[in-house]
Amino acid sequence: MVVYGHDETAVNFAYLYSYLGISEISGTEFQRVARSQVLAHGGRLVPEAVAAVEAVEGGFVVQSDSARAEAQYLVLTEGKEPTLARSLSLEEGGDGRIVVDSEMRASLEGVYVVGRSIRPTRSQAIISAGDGARASLDILAHESGKDVQDWDTPPKH
Repeated sequence: MVVYGHDETAVNFAYLYSYLGISEISGTEFQRVARSQVLAHGGRLVPEAVAAVEAVEGGFVVQSDSARAEAQYLVLTEGKEPTLARSLSLEEGGDGRIVVDSEMRASLEGVYVVGRSIRPTRSQAIISAGDGARASLDILAHESGKDVQDWDTPPKH
């Protein structure tokens, strides 16, 4: 898993109150913790914005300022102006939002969209994070060919 991002997003400037399990935390600190979790689970961080995405046979090409990578899946979170989603000609609603199904799947196979791009006027960090988790579980289920559970195994009774 490769995660692209920089510290110029809405959450970076936010202060999160009553976030599940946390009484309060700055958006910058929240991103630091989240990024450390990505690294702890074998992911790779690219501290840059994505400049372009392109659909190619079998997946996608992701281009940042300094790198080019191929991916089988994309999870896009862009904000109110979903430039990358629009470059892929994803279906849009009448209000400019990107249309997704209940699993965050967009109109192009392999593309998921979360956050403000699907809820431009009703975004909240915890809802966006949940949308990302939903997309991730759908990808894991697709890859394994069955539903997956993403929690620790409870003790046996």
